[in-house]
Amino acid sequence: MQLDKAGIELLKHFEGCELKAYQDSVGVWTIGYGHTKGVTEGLEITQAEAEKMLVDELPEYQSYVENKCNILLQQHQFDALVCWTYNLGPTNLASSTMLKVLNDGKLDEVPFQMKRWDKAGGKPLLGLTRRRNAEALLFKGENWKDYLEVEA
Repeated sequence: MQLDKAGIELLKHFEGCELKAYQDSVGVWTIGYGHTKGVTEGLEITQAEAEKMLVDELPEYQSYVENKCNILLQQHQFDALVCWTYNLGPTNLASSTMLKVLNDGKLDEVPFQMKRWDKAGGKPLLGLTRRRNAEALLFKGENWKDYLEVEA
């Protein structure tokens, strides 16, 4: 499977696009749409380079979800899981209770488990809470943008 339009839109919305390297909330150098590999202080890119980085990196995160999920996913579920993994990484996916309940077929528990991952440096962050809520809605096949309009 590949991330579709809804998944890419959610990912881009919450990652944002920064063309100059910055340190995220836990001090990791980041650029573009949340790209962290090889990023150093002072690095600058163009919008086209940011788009290419995302396109080039998505297959890696899609494969993490495909390789760890033992059940057949619907497109919206796959999209939500790829967005979640893009932000939190494959190690967190592999060790998460979310993955366990997913692979146990307890799909109704997955959104709750997704939303538990809203902390950075041990503290809840509003932006992560909103992102996890949006990912949970997408997983359920609901419109995550309606949530943002109500909560904004």
